[in-house]
Amino acid sequence: MQDVHIDKVVVHMSVGESGDKLVKAENIISEITGQKPVRTIAKRTQPAFGIRKGQPIGCKVYLRGKTAEDFVETSLSILENKIFESQFDRSGNLSYGVEEHTDFPGQSYDPMIGIYGMDVNVILEKKGIRIARRNIERKKLPSKQRVTREDAVKFMTEKYQVEVL
Repeated sequence: MQDVHIDKVVVHMSVGESGDKLVKAENIISEITGQKPVRTIAKRTQPAFGIRKGQPIGCKVYLRGKTAEDFVETSLSILENKIFESQFDRSGNLSYGVEEHTDFPGQSYDPMIGIYGMDVNVILEKKGIRIARRNIERKKLPSKQRVTREDAVKFMTEKYQVEVL
């Protein structure tokens, strides 16, 4: 019950505008992850950036299970297995960015497409979290079942041989 595992991985690409750039980003993210992405919508208007509320500005994919573990392994190898301790939050989740999609295997640079970066969020949890999420007889999650920053750092160093700076 105390073992930490990856619940899900969220891969997000934001391009800031809809249209051709967004379609290219969706194609890239679907090639890398093997799943169809979902568009993200702007929550408010930002006139300085030319963004209107309700306009699609990015795409994301949720990965679970073996595909999530494989994606984390390949994306960490791109970062040369080095991450900073500040990339972990208090809940034990990990967030990092990949600057170029061309670093992934099978991807090459195409001047017609350009270079896109992506954000990767790794959500870690322990077994037994269902008691805090269920509808009937919902209970508070005990502190020993919560993932801390130290638990997450230990999990990433042991499982993925990541060097935490």
